[in-house]
Formats: sequence, structure tokens, C-alpha cells
Amino acid sequence: MKITSFQASFAAVLLTATWLAVPVSAQTPTQAPAQARPSAPAPLAAQPVPVAPATAVQPGGVAAPAPSTAAPGAAAPVAAPLATPGAPATETAIAPASEAAPKVGIAPAMKELSPWVMFMSADIIVKAVMIGLAFASLVTWTVFIAKSIELSVASAKLRLALKKIAEARSLAEAQMALGAKRGILSSFLSAALREARMSAGLSSDSGIKERAASSFAEIVRAEQRRIRIGMGFLATIGSTSPFVGLFGTVWGIMNSFIGISKSQTTNLAVVAPGIAEALLATAIGLVAAIPAVIIYNHFSRVTKGYLELVSRASGAAARLLSRDLDRSHGSTHSRAAE
Repeated sequence: MKITSFQASFAAVLLTATWLAVPVSAQTPTQAPAQARPSAPAPLAAQPVPVAPATAVQPGGVAAPAPSTAAPGAAAPVAAPLATPGAPATETAIAPASEAAPKVGIAPAMKELSPWVMFMSADIIVKAVMIGLAFASLVTWTVFIAKSIELSVASAKLRLALKKIAEARSLAEAQMALGAKRGILSSFLSAALREARMSAGLSSDSGIKERAASSFAEIVRAEQRRIRIGMGFLATIGSTSPFVGLFGTVWGIMNSFIGISKSQTTNLAVVAPGIAEALLATAIGLVAAIPAVIIYNHFSRVTKGYLELVSRASGAAARLLSRDLDRSHGSTHSRAAE
């Protein structure tokens, strides 16, 4: 009877020890992969778990349970060493990322693209085009200032001369009223007096007037040529400057594409300077052409008004010549009647 109870107690102790030992051995390998890093394996995962020894059977047939304090103590040191190696690895992984983040947003410094810098960096052909267009613009404004002064002074002098001869009755009185001043009206009066003197003794007044009108027409054409000097430059600059600037732009863009093919990149910092330099040539061409066209149209209107004053002066000289001819024929008829 005692042997049977001893065997039963020993079997119970073995079952209890086995039940307590299985969770520890099963828990240790499942927690190690979740917490440990590949570089820091768990130091206690391979240690065997001690099994509680069986105790003797107490009197009365009751078996004393085996002490199980070893199992909780073995599980505690497993978690502590596993969590410690993970912290440096996380900090090491975060630190390079935080250091590399600011370097991604840093862009290379852009080249300054002021007009002067673009001109100095341009190709020699583009520079020549820009210099030529700048000189054309200078010629335009020079002609504008010079012709404005010339037309203003000529129109004022001619109006004043027409007022002075308005009350004259003959060519001689008109010349005396004008004095020694030279002008377009003085030229008309001189041509009329010369024709009257050279046609003295001729009986046909119509022939004298025709010859005087021919002389007046030559004087008007000469004045037209003189007053239009410089306007041809304006017409040429206004019509050709945009195309000259376009030539510089095409040449600069061609060089930019050649540079792109050599650098093997389409970065805007590489492409933009060359294209900007090329477009500057077109801009200068427009700066030269637009004022030239406007100034040419303005002078066309002003010149037309001045030539109308010249026509009035020609008519005034023709009327004075006609009076002199009529007066000379009247005196001849009166002497013949006496």
C-alpha cells in the first residue's frame, strides 16, 4: 500500500515539474526573435532551465510540491538584456537620417542674370549684334533731337517771313521786308526776280510764269530732300532691327543647345543663362525698332505740315511776280497811250 502511494506521489511530482517547465522553455524562443536584433542575440536563450527536484513523500501519503521559484526568475533576465541592445541601434538609425535630411534641400547658387552680366557672358556674335542695335538706338534718338530742332526752327522762320511779306506789293518790296536773311522764301523771291530780269523784252507773260513755276518746283523738291535727311535711317532701323535681334537670339539659343549636349544635363541652372542672353538680343532689337517707327511716323506728319508752308511761300512769290508783270504791262500801255 505504501509503495503504491509513493509511486502515485512520484508521478504527480513529475507531472507538476513538467507542466511548470514547458511554458518557460516555450516562451524563451518566441520572445527572443521579437526583441533581439540580429547583431545582439539573447544571451540566456540557450541556457537550460533547471527542473525542480522531487521532494520526499511526507508522512500520511501526501506528496510535497516541488518548488517552482526558478521558472519566474529565469524569465526575468531574458527581457532585460534583449531590450538594451535595441536602443543604440534605433538611435544610430535615426541620427544619420536626421543629419542627411537638411542636405537634400540645398540647391546650387543661381548665377546672377542682370543685363550687364548677360552681355558680358554672351557669345562674340551676340555681343556684336547687341552693340550694333545699341548704336542704332543711339542714332534714332540723335535724329529725333536734331530733326525736332530743325523742323521747329524752319517752320517758325517761314511763318514769320510770310507775315512780313503779307503786305508787300512787289518782289522788290518783299525782298526789302525780308532783308538779308536767307531762307526758303528768299529763294523763291530771288528766282522770280531772276526770271523777270532774264525775260525782259518778251511779250508773253504766260511763258515767264511757266518758267518761274518750274524754278519754284525745283526749289520745293530740293527743300523736300533737305528736310527728309535722316528719316531714311529711321525707316531702316525700324524695319530691320527686330530681324537683327532675332538673328542674335537664334545664334544664342543654338549655342545654348550645343552646351546642353556637351554637359549632358537639362538642369535649368545650366540652360537658363544661355537662353536669357539670346533673348536679350531680341529685347534690344525691339528697343531700337519701336521708337524708330514711332519717330518716323511723327516726322512724316510734321514734314508734311512744313511742306505745306513751303507751298504757301511758293504761291506768295508767284503772286508777287504776276503783279509785277501786270504792273509793267500797265505802265507800257499808259506810255503808249500818251
